[in-house]
Amino acid sequence: MPLFLAEPVTPFDWQRLLWTGEQTPLYALEVVARCIATYLMLLAALRITGRRSVKQLSLFELSIVIGLGSIAGDTMFYPEVPLSHAVIVFGVVMGLYWLFNYFTEVSPKFSDWMEGKDVLLLQKGQLHWDNFNQQNLTQKELFGELRQQQVEHLGQLKAVYSEATGDLSLFFYEDADVCPGLSIIPEELARASESIASAGAHACTTCGHVQDLQPMPAFACPICRQKCWLPASTARRIT
Repeated sequence: MPLFLAEPVTPFDWQRLLWTGEQTPLYALEVVARCIATYLMLLAALRITGRRSVKQLSLFELSIVIGLGSIAGDTMFYPEVPLSHAVIVFGVVMGLYWLFNYFTEVSPKFSDWMEGKDVLLLQKGQLHWDNFNQQNLTQKELFGELRQQQVEHLGQLKAVYSEATGDLSLFFYEDADVCPGLSIIPEELARASESIASAGAHACTTCGHVQDLQPMPAFACPICRQKCWLPASTARRIT
């Protein structure tokens, strides 16, 4: 019994690559018409859903993009997929979009379930450890986004929220109120050590907890129980 039941495919069969022969050359004009019609439906759907970037899409809106992309691609060139099917799919999906938007407006619980909640990631210069651990976000990713906002250390930040869209909202201390915090500069983080060499404020490199420490071989952070420390930075923010 053969391992594969499908007919063998001849590599670089130019007749197959350029035109299968199952359709007449006139079908190419139908493909053009299908593309135009489907593209117009996509434009209409995008006008309905509004002007959001990919990062700002909710889970439902992203599912719409994926679903409409599939039906749009199939409708453009598969002869067995009629345009009427695409119109039905687009109509149902857009109807669901309006319906879900209505429920998100009238029901906060439904909105939180559908779009997610804003989450406090950092407060008073230190990571909100419980919240941060529940997010699909690594410390490296968070620190990278903070550096793009000219943040040098966590003590410059009063609060950081992860919004439902995935964006970060940053609230800064005034210069006079900046507190000692964990440096997020990669070269500084690379100098972290378990041993405390000198007395003073030190920041845990895992959660950002700041504590005055005396010289000692090692000390476990009371928040995350990790033992890597860095002298806390007090630099003012320069924009």
